[in-house]
Amino acid sequence: MKKGTLKQILLITDGCSNQGEDPSAVAALAAQQGITVNVIGVLEDDQSEDPTGLQEVEDIAMSGNGVSQIVFQEALSQTVQAVTKQAMTQTLQGVVNKELQQILGPNQSLEELPPEQRGEVMEVVEDLGETCDLEVLVLVDTSASMHNKLPTVKESLIDLSVSLNARIGRNRFAIFSFPAKRKDIQKVFDWSPRLDSISSVFPKLTSGGITPTGPALKQAMYQFGKKSLRGSFMREDEPNIEEAGY
Repeated sequence: MKKGTLKQILLITDGCSNQGEDPSAVAALAAQQGITVNVIGVLEDDQSEDPTGLQEVEDIAMSGNGVSQIVFQEALSQTVQAVTKQAMTQTLQGVVNKELQQILGPNQSLEELPPEQRGEVMEVVEDLGETCDLEVLVLVDTSASMHNKLPTVKESLIDLSVSLNARIGRNRFAIFSFPAKRKDIQKVFDWSPRLDSISSVFPKLTSGGITPTGPALKQAMYQFGKKSLRGSFMREDEPNIEEAGY
């Protein structure tokens, strides 16, 4: 089975989108382009759960063929790692299912295999998870209510980078925030194999009141096609950081 590149958008937010197009529709469009959309909804310890916000988190991830998780702030780091890895496995299982159907027929799936064969296929999925290339664009909601959560978001992304460094496959990360002034998203951290330099960038993030999640997701989707030429001129071990100034 050919090893390709898994592409993920990881949306970290705490509220309902309130401006622009339907984010679920945009997530579905991203999924059609081979980009999984995962969503983490962050709650504060004293925050009562908002059913509308929780439903939107689930709807976006479902439309984007991704994983959704609602967490309290202190569990964010662990959740970011778990969601990223779970989405990788889920995507790879989908790819393997398609290949099984080509080989064994349209009605054959991983779940229908005998236990021994299913175990062998899952070993292949795990191996692919370690060896395929991974590109994760992190899209951070910096609306006003997220202000106190940004330090936790920063630490969780550094932990994600460290946890994935043990993989054989290449990792590349980028970070964008929304809302931005005069445009839908703001580049915080350009495509890089490591996130250990983001400490100098996060304090520069500012917060706004609106939450234009749909337009932000659409612009994030476009970023996957913009990096190839830039990457060929940059050394893999030197992250290119653009300050998040407006």
